[in-house]
Amino acid sequence: MRSVPEAALRAVLALAAGAVARAAADPGSPPTPAAAAHAFLERLADEVGPRLTGSPGNAAALDRLEAELRALGLAPERQPFTAPGWIRGDDQVEVLAPFARRLRVAALGFSQAHPALTGELVDIGLGRPGDYPPGELRGRVGLLASGSPLPAADYVGAAAARGLAAILFINREGGGQLLARTGSPAGQPLPLPVYSIAQEEGRWLGRLVARGVPVRLRVETRSRCVPVATANLRVVLPGRVPSRVIVGAHLDSWDLGQGALDNGIGVAQLLALARALAGAPRHHAVELVWFNGEEQGLQGSRHAAARLGATPVVAMLNLDMIGVPVAVNALGDDAFVPFLERWNAARAPERRLPKGVENTNWIGSDHTPYQLAGVRALTFNAPLPREAVRHYHDLADTVDKVTPQLLEESSAVILDLVRALADEAGLDPARRPPAETDALFTRFGLDARLRAFGLK
Repeated sequence: MRSVPEAALRAVLALAAGAVARAAADPGSPPTPAAAAHAFLERLADEVGPRLTGSPGNAAALDRLEAELRALGLAPERQPFTAPGWIRGDDQVEVLAPFARRLRVAALGFSQAHPALTGELVDIGLGRPGDYPPGELRGRVGLLASGSPLPAADYVGAAAARGLAAILFINREGGGQLLARTGSPAGQPLPLPVYSIAQEEGRWLGRLVARGVPVRLRVETRSRCVPVATANLRVVLPGRVPSRVIVGAHLDSWDLGQGALDNGIGVAQLLALARALAGAPRHHAVELVWFNGEEQGLQGSRHAAARLGATPVVAMLNLDMIGVPVAVNALGDDAFVPFLERWNAARAPERRLPKGVENTNWIGSDHTPYQLAGVRALTFNAPLPREAVRHYHDLADTVDKVTPQLLEESSAVILDLVRALADEAGLDPARRPPAETDALFTRFGLDARLRAFGLK
């Protein structure tokens, strides 16, 4: 994550301090949309907890969010769908030799249940073909270094082809941190279980293997793959014309923490938008969508984008772990850059995004299915504080990492851009033809990742 420039940070802190001072001076004033959304996020994270797609917590989050929107006088609509899902069980990885110890682990999503197995540990480096040790590997457990450049499908396929029984994936962060994540963005059961393990324990095991000390493990996976029934939730704020601006954020989270960073921030920012935009129609309609199933392979946004039909869409703005923006990203759509540059230039000098407009495409979040449907997509370069974001997807992903000031300042920028998009009558809602969409991904070398997600 890139840090916020000092000048921009000073401006953000000054604005935040001013907002806090005004609230203290007039404690009877109604909360701002962002403050009310932060209060909702606190209740959601603390009282409902993790929101793994298809889980009771996920269903409870949908109910609470729908009730909150109805209390605002809005008419939220559920868009039900079924998708590949996954339930975490009481998985166990234990060291049997050189001495007994149970490891702190988190199975990657779509690891499938199997009977307990035992095997000797081998170091497979970054999982590339030349990293595997010679000799018979069948039945062994591979130790995969953090920072592997390979998609999960590649290193899992290579390990399975060599007969490995399981993989232990060393986490990239220290301090006992785990990284819950999916092992199959395409939603397919994995041919062997994959576990994230704490960095310190992974490095210890690596040192043993490097010294030639036999390491024997017992692995039992009780997690299982199941289809899940869930829903997206959307609100359409009508405009004066049929075309619309879509703003989305995923509601689901991983199950180890509260999902406050990923993506409780986006849930709250979208709720703040609903509060701020309700009542006064813009030129284009504004559609707000809380997606489900993002962490299991963008399932909710795939469902929504596939059902756009002929709906005229000006742009889709994706809010996934958005901190205080330092730039807006056109995600490779060159035609959208001039509008974004005009928008940023029209802001007061102290409010302009310090890094302006960027134009780099990437995949792995809910904008991608919309791009594949020919819709222009946008997001922000908006880094979260390093001391907070290092904990995402684990037990310390808690609501105390999301300050009211962060939500106030990020929501203000988001609202300003959404109003500009929705009020610009000259924006063309036309879709890109398929050839241009293909080029949008090929230009940035994303074809392999699209295939890994089952999107190509």
